Amino acid sequence: MTLQTEPTPTPDPARRSLSPVAARMLERARKEWEQRQFEAAERSITGVLALAPDDPDAIRMLGVAAQRRGDHATAVDCFRQVLATWPEDSDLRIGLGIALYEHGEIDQAMTHLRHACQLAPSSSSAWFNLGEALWRQTHAEEAVAALQRALELDPAHISARLSLARTQTSLGQIDAAVAGFRDVLRLDPGNAEGWFGLSNLNTVRFDAADIARLQRALAREGLSDRHRELLSFTLAKALEDQGDYTQAFEVFRLANASRRRRVKWDAAGERRRVDAIMRMFADATPPPLDARLGHETILIVSPPRSGSTLVEQILASHPQVEGANEIKDLPQIIDAETRRRGVAFPLWGPDATAQDWQRLGNEYLARTARWRETKPRFTDKNLMNWYLVGAALAMLPAARVVIVWRDPVETCLACFRQCFTGDVGFACDLDELADYCIDFLRLKRFWLEKYPDRVFDLPYESLVASPETMIRRLLDFCDLPFDPACLEFHKTSRTVLSAPSAAQVRQPLHGGTARSALYGDKLDRLRQRLRDTGVLAEPPSPRG
Repeated sequence: MTLQTEPTPTPDPARRSLSPVAARMLERARKEWEQRQFEAAERSITGVLALAPDDPDAIRMLGVAAQRRGDHATAVDCFRQVLATWPEDSDLRIGLGIALYEHGEIDQAMTHLRHACQLAPSSSSAWFNLGEALWRQTHAEEAVAALQRALELDPAHISARLSLARTQTSLGQIDAAVAGFRDVLRLDPGNAEGWFGLSNLNTVRFDAADIARLQRALAREGLSDRHRELLSFTLAKALEDQGDYTQAFEVFRLANASRRRRVKWDAAGERRRVDAIMRMFADATPPPLDARLGHETILIVSPPRSGSTLVEQILASHPQVEGANEIKDLPQIIDAETRRRGVAFPLWGPDATAQDWQRLGNEYLARTARWRETKPRFTDKNLMNWYLVGAALAMLPAARVVIVWRDPVETCLACFRQCFTGDVGFACDLDELADYCIDFLRLKRFWLEKYPDRVFDLPYESLVASPETMIRRLLDFCDLPFDPACLEFHKTSRTVLSAPSAAQVRQPLHGGTARSALYGDKLDRLRQRLRDTGVLAEPPSPRG
């Protein structure tokens, strides 16, 4: 999911004095952009700036080009340079807001996106981008209003319709979300995002007619790899709904193979990283300067699709706890310290003093202050947290860590069935998923042995089997008084950004989520791989 920029504006020759050569180059850049010759356009813009380095049209176009290829820092610089020239230009404000947002300057981004709506209240693009940003920041109800305004202005705005359905999903308005995704498919029957949005709810059963429509959509020429994968994952789940697990597995396999060609994953490198983390934190970190620092923080550590959203929903049902979803502050702070030191994490760990760890802890608490505006405690369930438990507890000695894990075969299958939006490279291949789970579980054991009083082991299956017992133990570990709302977590109203889990956590806890038996011998190699490393117990011998 990405915010959307406006097309590159047409240069205004009346606003500048350029040499004839520079003017021709700028016009050429505009035409190249219109023809989607983006690299050529950027070269032409660079040529204009060599002749006229202060030309605002060229600087603005360079910013749009940088934004398109993901260089948000350059885009911010370019848009800020020309803001004084066009302070009332809503499209410029939108571009700057998007660039700032993607660069992590959230407050400034929201200011510019809101200003764009004030400058151009009839711009569906302005309202769409504001709504999308609000949803990402879990201001879901305000996001719904902004997205509905975008659709009032432009009922055919497919991206706004998709974003509204996703936002309604995060609020638990599942019937409205289903209707929204179906509306998208009514307007655009082959829309990959619409089909995948329905599938990702995990509440919609697809029928034979849906399978036929999906197959027609997949047969179209010119599909991007991403859209083909979204449609394929949806088709596989539709085949599951019809009981055809053999064909579903093959579709999942092909879609994952396509993803694997684009995402990076180095299983051997990840194993070396886990080894380095264990060596680093085998020795004690310096005693903390303030042993109470971080008591506000509850880190949830989990592989994907293993119950972390459920556990966060349980904790966020407590009147003292805010659920922050998968915030990025902890890995961003560690990454920034890594860049500052010029040494990869965790190799700089032995050189970090108690003052260094406290500085990083205070920075984390400052960055996450918004999650404690109405409640004193908050959860952080970023998927990178499992690598960073030792660093987090050095930074925040009073924090609590909850490790949620699930049967490894079910975890691997659930990840294999999910088309992730990020670069979750390990999820594309069952052998690499096995490697990932093996590393996760051995690091889990290390953290539990190293920090027995600050790390809580929470198997998903135990939570399902004995919910009240496990929830009481969980609250006691987090130093929270028992509250019955945690047993009725499905009634808690909050924004849940994990789409595959957003509908599920609005239902009472129940078993029956295991799927691996349905795939039979398709998973035998995975099971054996896990048994060979001791992660999975050997099956009982048949009785003679």
